[in-house]
Amino acid sequence: MKKIIVSVTNDLSTDQRVDRVCNTLQRNGFEVLLVGRELKNSKALHLRAYQTHRMKLWFEKGFLFYASFNISLFFFLLFAKADVLLANDLDTLPANFICSKIKSQTLVYDSHEYFTGVPEIQDRVFVKKTWKAIERFILPKIKYAYTVNESIAKLYKDEYSIDFGVVRNIPLKRSGVKTKTRKELGLPEDKKIIVLQGSGINVDRGGEEAVQAMEFLDNAVLLIIGSGDVIDDLKKMSNKPEIKNKIIFKGKLPYAEMLEFTANANVGISFDKDTNINYRFSLPNKIFDYIQCGVPVLASRLPEIEKVITTYHVGGFIEMHEPKHIAAKLNEMLSDSQKQSEWKKNCAEAATVLNWENEEKELIKIYNQVLSPLGRVREG
Repeated sequence: MKKIIVSVTNDLSTDQRVDRVCNTLQRNGFEVLLVGRELKNSKALHLRAYQTHRMKLWFEKGFLFYASFNISLFFFLLFAKADVLLANDLDTLPANFICSKIKSQTLVYDSHEYFTGVPEIQDRVFVKKTWKAIERFILPKIKYAYTVNESIAKLYKDEYSIDFGVVRNIPLKRSGVKTKTRKELGLPEDKKIIVLQGSGINVDRGGEEAVQAMEFLDNAVLLIIGSGDVIDDLKKMSNKPEIKNKIIFKGKLPYAEMLEFTANANVGISFDKDTNINYRFSLPNKIFDYIQCGVPVLASRLPEIEKVITTYHVGGFIEMHEPKHIAAKLNEMLSDSQKQSEWKKNCAEAATVLNWENEEKELIKIYNQVLSPLGRVREG
């Protein structure tokens, strides 16, 4: 078996994309080792089909974290046996790149987003310039790379003349899964449920406006599942008398458990704002989770999201991030039973296409190109 070491900066617990990639590679003839970090509050990992390793670091954020992570990763990779190194996102790339050069290993890059366009670094000039310098130095030297959608692939192509493959962040099929009832999950049985899920409920992703919109909706609750930078702010906002009993927070849940809650919703929302290039071309995996769960989608009219919703006719759009407008659109979707039936039917049909079982075929094609000198990937 050819061995591939996969690197991420997270603690391996909730990264569904990386888990799916690792399982696909393991199933198709690779020995996979996934390397990340261990946090103080990291939960024990469940047994997986592939090997895992978590590094303990002194620092958990900022420059010192990224520096210590890449130094630790470099020495780990230097003494580990592997045929291929897979770097997930720019923050794992320095160590992987240097090691691949020293040991003449094949390097593959999986970019989960347009990293230098993330909002967290747009006002931090030095930080952004540093990451951009790393990107400009390494990316033109990489032969094999893929990303999450066509828009981001085009950005990299225009900037670095590199052909990025596209492997979207799409979940496994959920057909045949028995979903728990609202009663079993402790959800209200007499109200419409609007769900917002995700591990990145951050600034400029529309969470604040979604909460504010609940003031103008009756007989409905907003179910927020996940974590992010603005969760504490959303909890404070939800204490206002007008919306106090209309918001339910579930926090971060295991993926399968999260989908149980999502599947009981009437509408799933995704309100990313066009405030930066990364959000403009985002294609959140929650869109595909909603579809797999048979839940119609209300979303911002962003290019990649619009392409999915209009192609498969699984929901509608907001035209502005104004609470009353959002409430009106939600009310329109929730009150139209005929449209609801159509959207649910379309979600079921789309789910047979938009699933990892189909998407992983693109991944296998990429690795057959990458590893042809070492032996092809088995398809199956």
